[in-house]
Amino acid sequence: MQENNNQNKETEELDINHLMQIRRDKLVELQQEGKDPYQITKFDRNCTAGEIKENYDEFEGKDVTVCGRIIAKRIMGKASFCTIQDSDEKIQSYVSINDLGEESYKAFKTWDIGDIIGITGFVFKTRTEEISVHAKEITLLSKSLRPLPEKFHGLKDVDLRYRQRYVDLIMNPEVKKTFEMRSQIITEIRRILDEKGYLEVDTPMLNTISGGATAKPFITHHNALNIDMYLRIATELNLKRLIVGGYDKVYEMGRIFRNEGMDIRHNPEFTTIELYEAYADYHDMMDMVEELFSKCAMKVRGTTIVTYQGQEIDLTPGWKRISMIDAIKEACGVDFNTINTDEEAVALAKERNIEIPDKTKETRGDVISLFFDEYVEKTLVQPTFIYDYPIEISPLAKKKKEDPRLTERFEVFIGGREYGNAFSELNDPIDQYERFKKQVEAREAGDEEAGMMDEDFIQALEIGMPPTGGLGIGIDRLIMLLTDSPSIRDVLLFPTMKPINNVS
Repeated sequence: MQENNNQNKETEELDINHLMQIRRDKLVELQQEGKDPYQITKFDRNCTAGEIKENYDEFEGKDVTVCGRIIAKRIMGKASFCTIQDSDEKIQSYVSINDLGEESYKAFKTWDIGDIIGITGFVFKTRTEEISVHAKEITLLSKSLRPLPEKFHGLKDVDLRYRQRYVDLIMNPEVKKTFEMRSQIITEIRRILDEKGYLEVDTPMLNTISGGATAKPFITHHNALNIDMYLRIATELNLKRLIVGGYDKVYEMGRIFRNEGMDIRHNPEFTTIELYEAYADYHDMMDMVEELFSKCAMKVRGTTIVTYQGQEIDLTPGWKRISMIDAIKEACGVDFNTINTDEEAVALAKERNIEIPDKTKETRGDVISLFFDEYVEKTLVQPTFIYDYPIEISPLAKKKKEDPRLTERFEVFIGGREYGNAFSELNDPIDQYERFKKQVEAREAGDEEAGMMDEDFIQALEIGMPPTGGLGIGIDRLIMLLTDSPSIRDVLLFPTMKPINNVS
């Protein structure tokens, strides 16, 4: 079977090479005739295919100039049809020897699927009522030297689609639609926050300390300073410095880098938004999440009830809110309010065959987190806020007054996946310093995801940070949800891919 596959691949490569050579020969002939399409620097079009189709009554009978890629041709002696595709839509053109003249029509017949052309002519409907452009003049604007995938099969190989997104966008219109929706979602988020008085800011991607989250960083080297630096794993600490500096509402949307595994939900670089609001808490951030998700759904789907991978999800505000301990009790009957020591928690984990990854995680708080992962997370289909996380897994969140073993933190879950993380932010510099020390100890014990000591951030807190609510949302996951995309790679134009030895 493998031998047959290899033979088929070799045959396909030979066919492609043959077709490419034919196209290169055509290019050489054009260049020898002084008609090199690559020498054209500009082409004045005055409308798009989409504009013509949406406003046919206004365009009927009028001259237009359109341009795009040839995606279909029907040669019929002295008259032909071709279809071009631009960024909006595709449109048919009627091309005849009587309108173009013998030389231009002969040249047109040699052009290939994939070539980019310009057409000037008048708008009309064919006998089958198809909106078309009757060509008076055509221009070859760029020669396609590599054939597009075969029309009826298209580009279906998933790995190849991600590697050659440019071909994917040409052959699969629904893919282009996904990325148009991505842009609309990002614009809508910015609109909502800007109207609420948030200031969009930029913070460094390169830092001398890795902090603000629990994750393994990428490390690079700055030659001029001769120091190692870290690609950011979060924007949190710098944004909170701005709250200290006097901005009451700030946000940043941008790339985050984490040196971790890849799967359908994880890519080493991804987009998040983090926002911080002075004098707010994590309950305010819950309201913010509901508003952002529901308004983005209305923007791109026209409804707050969406279907994701066969599951109907209701994003209408009023989501369920439940503490982590109560959620565990609902799911498996274990009440951690009655378990008060690390030893009791570890014994219960062993009894339930829940594996504790290492000695540093043998705490009540870490065991609570493990129980949640085992029994609860996958059951959270409808939007749910899980709040009051153990302090051991929340080094940047404020302690609860009622139970200092817990923090004012929540995560939001939809379809069994986490979409956002929020805190009533820790603003006690003494407490923060002690938690950083615990992170340093964990790092020295071998935990590569543990944070580092950030002395400057402690100094910032010592200046004084007001009570603050903070929120982080995974933008790519939100876009996956609203575009019904199964993998994060489907919503990243150029996802991280393992290199292949031979790229033809």
